[in-house]
Amino acid sequence: MTTTAASKQALGAYGERVAEEHLLAQGMIALDRNWRCGEGEIDLVLRDGAVLVVCEVKTRTSTVNGTPHEAITDSKLDRLRRLGTLWAATHGICPQETRVDLVAVMRPRRGAAEVDHVRGIG
Repeated sequence: MTTTAASKQALGAYGERVAEEHLLAQGMIALDRNWRCGEGEIDLVLRDGAVLVVCEVKTRTSTVNGTPHEAITDSKLDRLRRLGTLWAATHGICPQETRVDLVAVMRPRRGAAEVDHVRGIG
């Protein structure tokens, strides 16, 4: 089975919706979605109490090419931290704390998605 760019994009959008619903149900407040700048993109920006949360969402239909967790490299984590600082500066916010979270979404062929929220990765 070949994967097209459109199907990858649709899977990513699905995962981001699932992740956002999950995080909002945990009491977080969504501040931004798919924020882009010259340095890259943040999937979700949220507030968890006084903490600014930069959230990376990884969605998979299988683990053949690795788990969503394995997709977060040190360089990806460094970039997400930089992006969080840029997002805050762009929006005139000086959070006391910024945290990078991962939401791993596994979409099985049937049934509900499995969601794993990892707070403070790295």
